[in-house]
Amino acid sequence: MTQDIRPFSIDIPQAELDDLAARLAATRWPGELPGVDWARGVPVGYLTGLAEYWRDGFDWRAQEAELNAHPQFVTTIDGQRLHFLHVRSPEPDATPLVLLHGWPGGVTDFLDVIGPLSDPRAHGGDPADAFHLVIPSLPGFGFSTPLAGPGMNAAKMAGLFVRLMAALGYERYGVQGYDTGSWVGPEIGKQDPEHVLGVHLNAMISFPIGAEGELDDLSETDQRRWDSMQNFNDGYLQCNSKRPQTVAYGLHDSPAGQLAWIVEKFKELTLPEDALPEQCVDRDRMLTTISLYWFTGTAGSAAQIYYEEISASDWSGGDWGGTVPTGVLVAAHDVTVRRWAERDHRIVHWTELGHGGHFLAMEAPDALVGDVRVFFRKVR
Repeated sequence: MTQDIRPFSIDIPQAELDDLAARLAATRWPGELPGVDWARGVPVGYLTGLAEYWRDGFDWRAQEAELNAHPQFVTTIDGQRLHFLHVRSPEPDATPLVLLHGWPGGVTDFLDVIGPLSDPRAHGGDPADAFHLVIPSLPGFGFSTPLAGPGMNAAKMAGLFVRLMAALGYERYGVQGYDTGSWVGPEIGKQDPEHVLGVHLNAMISFPIGAEGELDDLSETDQRRWDSMQNFNDGYLQCNSKRPQTVAYGLHDSPAGQLAWIVEKFKELTLPEDALPEQCVDRDRMLTTISLYWFTGTAGSAAQIYYEEISASDWSGGDWGGTVPTGVLVAAHDVTVRRWAERDHRIVHWTELGHGGHFLAMEAPDALVGDVRVFFRKVR
Protein backbone atom coordinates (compact mmCIF):
# COMPACT_ATOMS: atom_id res chain seq x y z
CA MET A 1 0.00 0.00 0.00
CA THR A 2 1.49 3.32 -1.06
CA GLN A 3 1.15 6.08 1.50
CA ASP A 4 2.75 9.49 1.81
CA ILE A 5 4.46 9.27 5.21
CA ARG A 6 6.63 12.25 6.12
CA PRO A 7 9.08 12.79 9.00
CA PHE A 8 7.86 15.18 11.65
CA SER A 9 9.48 17.10 14.49
CA ILE A 10 7.83 19.18 17.19
CA ASP A 11 8.96 22.80 17.18
CA ILE A 12 6.64 25.13 19.08
CA PRO A 13 7.45 28.75 18.13
CA GLN A 14 8.91 30.84 20.93
CA ALA A 15 6.10 33.35 20.45
CA GLU A 16 3.62 30.69 21.57
CA LEU A 17 5.65 29.94 24.70
CA ASP A 18 5.78 33.66 25.47
CA ASP A 19 2.02 33.94 24.91
CA LEU A 20 1.41 31.05 27.32
CA ALA A 21 3.54 32.72 29.99
CA ALA A 22 1.77 36.04 29.52
CA ARG A 23 -1.68 34.48 29.72
CA LEU A 24 -0.76 32.58 32.89
CA ALA A 25 0.60 35.76 34.47
CA ALA A 26 -2.60 37.63 33.62
CA THR A 27 -5.00 34.95 34.88
CA ARG A 28 -8.07 36.28 36.66
CA TRP A 29 -8.37 33.83 39.55
CA PRO A 30 -11.82 33.10 41.02
CA GLY A 31 -12.72 33.07 44.68
CA GLU A 32 -13.71 29.88 46.48
CA LEU A 33 -15.61 28.74 49.53
CA PRO A 34 -13.48 28.18 52.63
CA GLY A 35 -12.73 24.69 53.82
CA VAL A 36 -13.93 22.67 50.81
CA ASP A 37 -10.48 21.57 49.56
CA TRP A 38 -10.92 19.32 46.45
CA ALA A 39 -14.57 18.46 47.12
CA ARG A 40 -15.95 21.02 44.66
CA GLY A 41 -13.13 21.14 42.14
CA VAL A 42 -9.48 22.13 41.97
CA PRO A 43 -8.54 24.45 44.88
CA VAL A 44 -7.34 27.92 43.91
CA GLY A 45 -4.25 27.68 46.10
CA TYR A 46 -3.17 24.45 44.45
CA LEU A 47 -3.80 25.64 40.91
CA THR A 48 -2.06 29.01 41.33
CA GLY A 49 1.05 27.20 42.53
CA LEU A 50 0.96 24.74 39.62
CA ALA A 51 0.34 27.55 37.12
CA GLU A 52 3.32 29.45 38.52
CA TYR A 53 5.53 26.40 38.03
CA TRP A 54 4.15 25.91 34.50
CA ARG A 55 5.06 29.53 33.73
CA ASP A 56 8.45 29.86 35.43
CA GLY A 57 9.79 26.40 36.31
CA PHE A 58 8.63 23.97 33.62
CA ASP A 59 11.09 23.49 30.76
CA TRP A 60 9.05 22.86 27.63
CA ARG A 61 12.12 22.74 25.41
CA ALA A 62 13.54 19.85 27.43
CA GLN A 63 10.26 17.93 27.07
CA GLU A 64 10.09 18.78 23.38
CA ALA A 65 13.61 17.41 22.92
CA GLU A 66 12.68 14.17 24.70
CA LEU A 67 9.72 13.70 22.39
CA ASN A 68 11.81 14.53 19.33
CA ALA A 69 14.36 11.90 20.37
CA HIS A 70 11.83 9.36 19.06
CA PRO A 71 11.14 9.16 15.31
CA GLN A 72 7.86 10.88 14.45
CA PHE A 73 5.85 11.01 11.27
CA VAL A 74 2.66 12.42 9.78
CA THR A 75 0.44 11.10 7.02
CA THR A 76 -3.08 11.62 5.73
CA ILE A 77 -5.60 8.79 5.37
CA ASP A 78 -9.14 9.39 4.13
CA GLY A 79 -8.59 13.11 4.59
CA GLN A 80 -7.53 12.76 8.23
CA ARG A 81 -4.05 13.87 9.25
CA LEU A 82 -2.36 11.35 11.54
CA HIS A 83 0.70 11.95 13.69
CA PHE A 84 2.57 9.01 15.20
CA LEU A 85 5.79 7.89 16.81
CA HIS A 86 7.40 4.91 15.10
CA VAL A 87 10.08 3.34 17.27
CA ARG A 88 11.75 0.33 15.66
CA SER A 89 13.27 -2.21 18.00
CA PRO A 90 16.92 -3.19 17.54
CA GLU A 91 15.67 -6.79 17.60
CA PRO A 92 14.84 -7.73 13.99
CA ASP A 93 12.14 -10.23 14.96
CA ALA A 94 10.30 -7.85 17.27
CA THR A 95 6.51 -7.89 17.28
CA PRO A 96 4.81 -4.75 15.90
CA LEU A 97 2.60 -3.15 18.55
CA VAL A 98 0.21 -0.19 18.39
CA LEU A 99 -0.08 1.84 21.63
CA LEU A 100 -3.33 3.80 21.97
CA HIS A 101 -3.82 6.59 24.50
CA GLY A 102 -6.99 8.00 26.03
CA TRP A 103 -8.40 11.33 27.24
CA PRO A 104 -6.88 13.43 28.69
CA GLY A 105 -3.73 11.87 27.33
CA GLY A 106 -1.52 11.65 24.29
CA VAL A 107 1.63 10.03 22.97
CA THR A 108 3.31 11.49 26.05
CA ASP A 109 1.59 8.80 28.14
CA PHE A 110 3.96 6.16 26.85
CA LEU A 111 7.35 7.85 27.19
CA ASP A 112 8.34 5.69 30.17
CA VAL A 113 7.47 2.39 28.47
CA ILE A 114 9.01 2.98 25.04
CA GLY A 115 12.49 1.84 26.07
CA PRO A 116 11.51 -1.35 27.95
CA LEU A 117 9.03 -2.41 25.27
CA SER A 118 11.21 -1.71 22.24
CA ASP A 119 14.58 -2.73 23.68
CA PRO A 120 14.10 -5.17 26.57
CA ARG A 121 17.69 -6.39 26.23
CA ALA A 122 18.92 -2.94 27.32
CA HIS A 123 16.46 -2.90 30.24
CA GLY A 124 17.23 -6.28 31.78
CA GLY A 125 14.55 -8.15 29.84
CA ASP A 126 14.29 -10.95 27.32
CA PRO A 127 14.95 -9.79 23.72
CA ALA A 128 12.19 -12.17 22.62
CA ASP A 129 9.74 -9.72 24.23
CA ALA A 130 10.76 -6.83 21.95
CA PHE A 131 8.22 -4.70 20.08
CA HIS A 132 8.34 -2.32 17.15
CA LEU A 133 6.15 0.50 18.45
CA VAL A 134 3.62 2.60 16.55
CA ILE A 135 2.20 5.27 18.89
CA PRO A 136 -0.38 7.48 17.17
CA SER A 137 -2.06 10.62 18.36
CA LEU A 138 -5.75 9.77 18.11
CA PRO A 139 -7.61 11.89 15.54
CA GLY A 140 -8.45 15.22 17.14
CA PHE A 141 -5.61 14.89 19.66
CA GLY A 142 -2.16 16.45 19.55
CA PHE A 143 -0.83 16.80 16.04
CA SER A 144 -3.50 14.54 14.46
CA THR A 145 -5.52 17.61 13.66
CA PRO A 146 -7.70 19.09 12.42
CA LEU A 147 -10.52 16.56 12.51
CA ALA A 148 -11.62 15.79 8.97
CA GLY A 149 -15.26 16.12 10.02
CA PRO A 150 -17.97 14.66 12.25
CA GLY A 151 -18.35 10.92 12.70
CA MET A 152 -14.81 10.22 13.94
CA ASN A 153 -15.86 7.52 16.41
CA ALA A 154 -13.84 4.57 17.71
CA ALA A 155 -14.66 2.39 14.70
CA LYS A 156 -13.58 5.06 12.21
CA MET A 157 -10.38 5.71 14.14
CA ALA A 158 -9.70 1.98 14.10
CA GLY A 159 -10.09 1.86 10.33
CA LEU A 160 -7.48 4.58 9.93
CA PHE A 161 -5.00 2.68 12.09
CA VAL A 162 -5.62 -0.57 10.21
CA ARG A 163 -4.65 1.25 7.03
CA LEU A 164 -1.67 2.88 8.75
CA MET A 165 -0.26 -0.48 9.85
CA ALA A 166 -0.68 -1.80 6.32
CA ALA A 167 1.11 1.26 4.97
CA LEU A 168 3.99 0.59 7.35
CA GLY A 169 4.22 -2.96 5.98
CA TYR A 170 3.24 -4.86 9.13
CA GLU A 171 1.54 -8.17 8.36
CA ARG A 172 0.94 -9.25 11.95
CA TYR A 173 0.71 -6.89 14.89
CA GLY A 174 -0.66 -6.42 18.37
CA VAL A 175 -2.62 -3.59 19.94
CA GLN A 176 -2.51 -2.10 23.44
CA GLY A 177 -4.87 0.60 24.60
CA TYR A 178 -6.43 2.27 27.62
CA ASP A 179 -9.47 4.50 28.13
CA THR A 180 -10.42 5.71 24.61
CA GLY A 181 -7.77 3.32 23.34
CA SER A 182 -9.65 0.47 25.02
CA TRP A 183 -12.56 1.25 22.65
CA VAL A 184 -10.45 1.77 19.55
CA GLY A 185 -8.22 -1.27 20.16
CA PRO A 186 -10.96 -3.93 19.99
CA GLU A 187 -12.37 -2.21 16.91
CA ILE A 188 -9.00 -2.68 15.20
CA GLY A 189 -9.25 -6.36 16.06
CA LYS A 190 -12.76 -6.61 14.63
CA GLN A 191 -11.81 -4.89 11.40
CA ASP A 192 -8.48 -6.64 10.86
CA PRO A 193 -8.67 -10.06 12.59
CA GLU A 194 -6.42 -11.72 10.01
CA HIS A 195 -3.55 -9.42 10.95
CA VAL A 196 -4.14 -8.60 14.65
CA LEU A 197 -2.62 -11.29 16.83
CA GLY A 198 -3.99 -9.91 20.11
CA VAL A 199 -5.40 -6.88 21.90
CA HIS A 200 -4.27 -5.88 25.40
CA LEU A 201 -6.40 -3.40 27.35
CA ASN A 202 -6.29 -1.49 30.62
CA ALA A 203 -8.62 1.14 32.07
CA MET A 204 -11.41 -0.39 29.99
CA ILE A 205 -15.09 -0.06 30.82
CA SER A 206 -17.78 -2.65 30.14
CA PHE A 207 -21.43 -1.78 30.59
CA PRO A 208 -24.68 -3.61 31.30
CA ILE A 209 -26.83 -3.81 28.16
CA GLY A 210 -30.22 -4.56 29.68
CA ALA A 211 -29.98 -8.34 29.42
CA GLU A 212 -31.98 -10.38 31.89
CA GLY A 213 -29.97 -11.39 34.96
CA GLU A 214 -26.82 -9.45 34.06
CA LEU A 215 -26.84 -7.68 37.45
CA ASP A 216 -27.61 -10.82 39.44
CA ASP A 217 -25.03 -12.48 41.65
CA LEU A 218 -22.18 -10.13 40.82
CA SER A 219 -19.06 -10.88 42.82
CA GLU A 220 -18.28 -8.51 45.66
CA THR A 221 -15.51 -6.97 43.58
CA ASP A 222 -17.68 -6.51 40.51
CA GLN A 223 -20.53 -5.07 42.59
CA ARG A 224 -18.14 -2.54 44.09
CA ARG A 225 -16.91 -1.60 40.63
CA TRP A 226 -20.46 -1.24 39.32
CA ASP A 227 -21.31 0.97 42.29
CA SER A 228 -18.22 3.09 41.64
CA MET A 229 -19.14 3.42 37.98
CA GLN A 230 -22.62 4.68 38.83
CA ASN A 231 -21.41 7.11 41.49
CA PHE A 232 -18.46 8.55 39.61
CA ASN A 233 -18.39 12.33 39.12
CA ASP A 234 -19.03 12.45 35.39
CA GLY A 235 -19.43 16.21 35.00
CA TYR A 236 -16.56 16.38 32.48
CA LEU A 237 -18.06 13.47 30.53
CA GLN A 238 -21.45 15.15 30.30
CA CYS A 239 -19.84 18.34 28.99
CA ASN A 240 -17.61 16.54 26.50
CA SER A 241 -20.34 14.27 25.22
CA LYS A 242 -23.11 16.85 24.86
CA ARG A 243 -21.56 20.29 24.30
CA PRO A 244 -17.86 19.84 23.41
CA GLN A 245 -17.74 23.00 21.30
CA THR A 246 -19.17 25.24 24.04
CA VAL A 247 -16.70 24.00 26.65
CA ALA A 248 -13.83 24.47 24.22
CA TYR A 249 -14.04 28.27 24.23
CA GLY A 250 -12.93 28.60 27.83
CA LEU A 251 -10.29 25.88 27.61
CA HIS A 252 -8.89 27.13 24.30
CA ASP A 253 -8.60 30.72 25.51
CA SER A 254 -7.38 30.22 29.08
CA PRO A 255 -4.36 28.05 29.93
CA ALA A 256 -5.41 28.14 33.59
CA GLY A 257 -8.78 26.75 32.53
CA GLN A 258 -7.14 24.02 30.47
CA LEU A 259 -4.81 23.26 33.37
CA ALA A 260 -7.67 22.88 35.86
CA TRP A 261 -9.78 20.81 33.45
CA ILE A 262 -7.08 18.18 32.98
CA VAL A 263 -5.32 18.23 36.36
CA GLU A 264 -8.62 17.38 38.05
CA LYS A 265 -8.60 14.08 36.12
CA PHE A 266 -5.06 13.37 37.29
CA LYS A 267 -6.32 13.90 40.84
CA GLU A 268 -9.51 11.84 40.59
CA LEU A 269 -8.20 8.94 38.51
CA THR A 270 -4.92 8.19 40.28
CA LEU A 271 -4.14 6.43 43.54
CA PRO A 272 -3.89 6.96 46.44
CA GLU A 273 -7.07 9.02 46.43
CA ASP A 274 -5.83 11.50 49.05
CA ALA A 275 -2.58 12.20 47.18
CA LEU A 276 -1.88 15.23 45.03
CA PRO A 277 -1.60 14.52 41.29
CA GLU A 278 2.17 15.03 41.19
CA GLN A 279 2.58 12.44 43.94
CA CYS A 280 1.18 9.84 41.53
CA VAL A 281 2.38 11.09 38.15
CA ASP A 282 5.57 13.04 37.50
CA ARG A 283 4.67 16.73 37.43
CA ASP A 284 6.63 17.45 34.26
CA ARG A 285 5.01 14.47 32.50
CA MET A 286 1.61 15.83 33.46
CA LEU A 287 2.44 19.35 32.28
CA THR A 288 3.90 18.05 29.01
CA THR A 289 0.54 16.46 28.22
CA ILE A 290 -1.35 19.62 29.21
CA SER A 291 1.06 21.76 27.20
CA LEU A 292 0.38 19.70 24.09
CA TYR A 293 -3.36 20.24 24.49
CA TRP A 294 -2.68 23.96 24.82
CA PHE A 295 -0.18 24.39 21.99
CA THR A 296 -2.20 22.26 19.55
CA GLY A 297 -5.50 23.89 20.54
CA THR A 298 -7.22 20.53 20.83
CA ALA A 299 -9.50 21.01 23.85
CA GLY A 300 -12.54 20.87 21.59
CA SER A 301 -11.47 18.36 18.96
CA ALA A 302 -10.20 15.84 21.56
CA ALA A 303 -13.59 15.98 23.31
CA GLN A 304 -15.47 15.05 20.12
CA ILE A 305 -14.88 11.32 20.64
CA TYR A 306 -17.20 11.52 23.67
CA TYR A 307 -19.93 13.08 21.53
CA GLU A 308 -19.47 10.46 18.81
CA GLU A 309 -19.56 7.49 21.19
CA ILE A 310 -22.28 8.73 23.56
CA SER A 311 -24.52 11.29 21.90
CA ALA A 312 -24.22 10.24 18.26
CA SER A 313 -24.10 6.45 18.70
CA ASP A 314 -26.95 3.98 18.46
CA TRP A 315 -26.81 1.90 21.62
CA SER A 316 -29.90 -0.14 20.82
CA GLY A 317 -27.86 -3.11 19.71
CA GLY A 318 -24.85 -4.06 17.67
CA ASP A 319 -21.92 -6.37 17.38
CA TRP A 320 -20.58 -6.85 20.88
CA GLY A 321 -18.42 -9.82 20.06
CA GLY A 322 -14.82 -10.04 18.98
CA THR A 323 -12.73 -12.99 17.84
CA VAL A 324 -9.23 -11.67 18.49
CA PRO A 325 -7.57 -12.92 21.72
CA THR A 326 -7.81 -10.20 24.34
CA GLY A 327 -5.94 -9.54 27.56
CA VAL A 328 -7.19 -7.27 30.33
CA LEU A 329 -5.09 -5.63 33.04
CA VAL A 330 -7.24 -4.25 35.87
CA ALA A 331 -5.63 -1.62 38.09
CA ALA A 332 -6.97 -0.87 41.55
CA HIS A 333 -8.81 2.25 40.35
CA ASP A 334 -10.45 0.54 37.36
CA VAL A 335 -14.15 -0.31 37.26
CA THR A 336 -13.94 -3.16 34.75
CA VAL A 337 -16.66 -5.75 35.44
CA ARG A 338 -15.37 -9.12 34.29
CA ARG A 339 -18.71 -10.69 33.41
CA TRP A 340 -19.55 -7.92 30.97
CA ALA A 341 -16.01 -7.73 29.62
CA GLU A 342 -16.13 -11.45 28.79
CA ARG A 343 -19.47 -10.94 27.07
CA ASP A 344 -17.91 -8.38 24.72
CA HIS A 345 -14.44 -9.81 24.13
CA ARG A 346 -12.64 -13.11 23.64
CA ILE A 347 -10.62 -12.81 26.84
CA VAL A 348 -7.73 -15.23 27.24
CA HIS A 349 -5.73 -13.29 29.84
CA TRP A 350 -6.89 -11.44 32.96
CA THR A 351 -4.70 -9.73 35.56
CA GLU A 352 -5.89 -8.06 38.77
CA LEU A 353 -3.07 -5.68 39.56
CA GLY A 354 -4.17 -4.55 43.03
CA HIS A 355 -2.58 -1.11 42.73
CA GLY A 356 -2.31 1.76 40.28
CA GLY A 357 -4.81 4.06 38.65
CA HIS A 358 -6.09 5.17 35.28
CA PHE A 359 -2.81 6.48 33.83
CA LEU A 360 -0.95 3.22 34.30
CA ALA A 361 1.79 3.83 31.72
CA MET A 362 2.86 6.82 33.82
CA GLU A 363 1.89 5.60 37.31
CA ALA A 364 3.19 2.02 37.14
CA PRO A 365 5.06 1.57 33.83
CA ASP A 366 6.84 -1.61 34.98
CA ALA A 367 3.51 -3.28 35.75
CA LEU A 368 2.10 -2.39 32.36
CA VAL A 369 5.21 -3.52 30.51
CA GLY A 370 5.28 -6.80 32.43
CA ASP A 371 1.68 -7.67 31.68
CA VAL A 372 1.97 -6.72 28.01
CA ARG A 373 4.94 -9.06 27.71
CA VAL A 374 3.13 -11.94 29.41
CA PHE A 375 0.02 -11.55 27.27
CA PHE A 376 1.83 -11.43 23.94
CA ARG A 377 3.92 -14.46 24.85
CA LYS A 378 0.61 -16.32 25.01
CA VAL A 379 -0.76 -15.17 21.67
CA ARG A 380 2.35 -14.53 19.57
